Amino acid sequence: MTGKTDGMKVASMAGGLMLLIGCASPQSNPAFREHAPDGPDHTQIAVVPAPGQAVRVGGDTAVSVTGGDGDFRAGRVRVNTPLPVGYPPPTPPGAIDLKTYPSVRVAEVSGTEHPDRGMNRTFWPLFNHIKKHDIAMTSPVEVSYRGMETRRQPESWSMAFLYRTRELNEVGEEGQVTVRDADPMTVVAVGLRGQYTLARAQDGMSQIESWLADNPQWKPAGEWRSLYYNGPMLFSWNKWAEVQLPVEPAEVQ
Repeated sequence: MTGKTDGMKVASMAGGLMLLIGCASPQSNPAFREHAPDGPDHTQIAVVPAPGQAVRVGGDTAVSVTGGDGDFRAGRVRVNTPLPVGYPPPTPPGAIDLKTYPSVRVAEVSGTEHPDRGMNRTFWPLFNHIKKHDIAMTSPVEVSYRGMETRRQPESWSMAFLYRTRELNEVGEEGQVTVRDADPMTVVAVGLRGQYTLARAQDGMSQIESWLADNPQWKPAGEWRSLYYNGPMLFSWNKWAEVQLPVEPAEVQ
């Protein structure tokens, strides 16, 4: 997603650190450590990443993210719009990461129809909202699902544009748009490439469910959400997205 609000082009933000997500295996990265309460039978326990950090824990461990804020790249996909301050980098397609997000101010519109039909309807009130307040577009657009079950339509959902910093506008209600501060969270995320549809998101959800089954040191702690990093002008096969589920450490038995 690119652009100033009048032309969907956002100027590149200078000063972003060059980033490379490591390719450590789950057994060797800092999201896990060994716990041996009874001797030789070791059980991995969860270690929460620091705010703004991403740790590779599964999927394609060879793929990496390069670049910095305003120009993230992974293979054929690219994000050339700045993220909110303090956000971790995108998860590359095929990889599974643990990430911790800071609180962020969001402008949000809710819907109850099928998300594939409703996302266009909710996009334009949000776009007009940031244009009215002269707020530059950021990535990603977040779609949060409520009452989501595997391979079924959610009971309701919401689309949110994210403010780069809180100072850009006050919280409150503006017509269809609610401006609020989202809570910090730790998530497990799978990177995706392709069309922005619920079915594609559900493919990612299935991968996360399999990862959780293999990693009982983590448990779900919230509702599913999708992050969409590119705008409608880009061909669907080059669009970068990810699906996330909030998680928290499970009790060690």
